[in-house]
Amino acid sequence: MRGYSGAPTIEPVTVRGLIIDWGGVLTTPLRDAIAEWIEADDIDHEGYRLVMREWFAQAYAGDGAVNPVHGLEDGSLPPAEFERMLAERLRTRGGMAVAAEGLLLRMFAAFEPVEEMYEALRRARAAGVRTCLLSNSWGNTYPRESFDELFDQVVISGEVGLRKPDPEIFHHALGLLGLPAPECAFIDDIEHNIRAAEDLGIVGVHHADAATTVARLEELFGVSLG
Repeated sequence: MRGYSGAPTIEPVTVRGLIIDWGGVLTTPLRDAIAEWIEADDIDHEGYRLVMREWFAQAYAGDGAVNPVHGLEDGSLPPAEFERMLAERLRTRGGMAVAAEGLLLRMFAAFEPVEEMYEALRRARAAGVRTCLLSNSWGNTYPRESFDELFDQVVISGEVGLRKPDPEIFHHALGLLGLPAPECAFIDDIEHNIRAAEDLGIVGVHHADAATTVARLEELFGVSLG
């Protein structure tokens, strides 16, 4: 028993994979894009807030019920139908109807890429980290011309018929990367999605800003990403 410390030795797990969200992580914050759209389209903000609170509460309730957000994200509800349903619930500040056609495009028009996050992805991949985009799509136009440079795999919810926070979409991403959950980190700006990933053993990184997230990734991967 000579040298016994009284506690087992636990080897640290090497994180070799990175699963990352798009909107609000690789782009400027969603709240900023929505604020610009509300101002540009003269949307009644309180009306928008109420319908989104209702729909998101249903979408993340975990009771299996399908609502417009759930349907849009898993591809079972066409974007044009979502636009129609949302426009019916919205009004301008002057009480006028809101145009449904192109509504989603206008909502996200102010998204801008966050170069610090893009550079961190490039450096992580160059260091041998396997990368996967995992995005809940809202009919978005993605910058696919940059995907080959940034990602080993791409999972977009509406294209695979699954959505975060469902466990199946995380298992799908892990399978594509060929890595077990404890060897992967997952970045998202929605805490509910982070908790879902952590429940599967994935290392969660709740994104608030690029500097904090990149610093955490440097700790996990042991390489400079700035």
